[in-house]
Amino acid sequence: MIPIGMSTTCVYPLPPADAFREAAEVGFDGVEVMVTQEETTQDASALLSLADAHGLPVLSIHAPVLLLTHFVWGRDPRVKLERTAALARDTGADTVVVHPPFRWQAGYAEQFLPIVRETAEEYGVHIAVENMFPWRVAKRNLKAYAPGPDPREMDCDDITLDFSHAALAGIDSREFAREVGGRLRHIHLCDGSGSSDDGRIFDEHLLPGRGTQPVAETLRDLADAGWHGQIAAEVNTRKARSEDERMQLLRETLDFAREHTAVASEPVAEPA
Repeated sequence: MIPIGMSTTCVYPLPPADAFREAAEVGFDGVEVMVTQEETTQDASALLSLADAHGLPVLSIHAPVLLLTHFVWGRDPRVKLERTAALARDTGADTVVVHPPFRWQAGYAEQFLPIVRETAEEYGVHIAVENMFPWRVAKRNLKAYAPGPDPREMDCDDITLDFSHAALAGIDSREFAREVGGRLRHIHLCDGSGSSDDGRIFDEHLLPGRGTQPVAETLRDLADAGWHGQIAAEVNTRKARSEDERMQLLRETLDFAREHTAVASEPVAEPA
């Protein structure tokens, strides 16, 4: 079975303790931790305590690459990646998710792929580069990433597919998964309703099946192919008016994943 985890971002801005508790109650197989300013997300011992308390492993760690985490672990993006890899190793997670470099991170951007490979080897983890999207400013697409937002164009060993990012970039996720083949290591389970060229400017992270991406088809393709990666739900539940409503959204997400990653059993031959 493909492990299906839940990102701590699904309950943002609630703390990691709530994420672990709700992930366990809903029935996820583990948790992806987004490293933020919240100290628990940076502390292997604290995360392992939560994992033990709720019977859920830490499956993956997302590096602090968002603008709101600009000062977490300093300003050097290489140091951030190395500390994330160390955190993954120390919590038993085997996958690190990282975004492509911003264009203004010139030195890091130029050495990004060698840094990723060296760090992955040193800490014994997979570092999966996530697909991003063009930034749109004044109705024009801004080239925010170097060498670009699409890891298909990079010589990286491991890739994360985010369905919401694919939607905003105008990419067909099913074709993306087919094209990268064995390099696909990790999935952020969500959905999106359109691209920046259609006037969309927000990264939606809709529940899977509520957008326009071929999420179900992509998951079925991977399940049928015996894919050995991981899935982490990364859906926006901030409009939920109560914990019960948020839990319902998370259950819908998990049910969707279970349904479309299920592999039909081979028929049992009747005795002659």
